[in-house]
Parts: sequence; C-alpha cells; structure tokens
Amino acid sequence: MAKKSSSRGSGPSQRQLRVGELIRRALSEILHRGDLHDTELNRLSITVGEVRVTPDLRVATVYALPLGGTGKDALITLLARNKWEIRNLINKKLALKHSPDLRFRLDETFDRMDETRRLLSQDAVRRDLEKVEDESEDAPE
Repeated sequence: MAKKSSSRGSGPSQRQLRVGELIRRALSEILHRGDLHDTELNRLSITVGEVRVTPDLRVATVYALPLGGTGKDALITLLARNKWEIRNLINKKLALKHSPDLRFRLDETFDRMDETRRLLSQDAVRRDLEKVEDESEDAPE
C-alpha cells in the first residue's frame, strides 16, 4: 500500500495556484480599469505581483506595489480600506463558491532582487564566486 505524502512542507497545490492567479488577474483588471469608488486608489498605478491562497481557499494574501515604489504604506492602507468592495468585485468576476478574505502586503520581491544584485556585485563575493567556479572546473567528473 502506498503511503500518502504529507502536505506539510510542500508548496501550494495546483488548485491554490490556479485560484490565486485568477484572483491576481481579476484584481489587476479591476485596479487598471478604475472600477473602485475610491478616487485616491484609482489614481495609483499598482502592480499585483502575486496572490497566495490558503489551502481551504478562505484567505487570499495579495502582494502589491505602487508603480515607482513611492507611497507603499499608503497603498496598503487604501487597499485595506476598500477591501470589501474589491472582494465583491472579484467575486462577481470569478463566481467563486467562497469569496476569500483579502489581506494586503507589500510585494518586496523587487527590493530583495536589488539587494541580491548589490551583494553579488561586491568584490569579496565576486572573488568567492570565481573561486568556486574555478574549483568546479578543476574537479574530475
């Protein structure tokens, strides 16, 4: 008898990924078209990088960032203030069985990429990386 693998430690299911992507696209379209009644929010250009959904599909965490990166804290406040309207619009677009509770977080992916580039460009790190490359080329196969 095959033993079922535990879902602990594994990544999100295909269903979670699919629902998260559907929500991301719907929200991006809503924000792009300016469907919300909040004029402050409609004035912003917002990038929705990712939406992560819990296994039970009851909570969706939206990772967003204002274009240009200015006004990050204000963006999260505005999105949270309009959470119910956003949730209703997404539910109308997608007709999900359960409309997930939305949580908004800053998308820090670009900041982490910039920090990684900065670290990799340091002289000491470049020397170490070159040393590792040279050692791997000299190793017998």
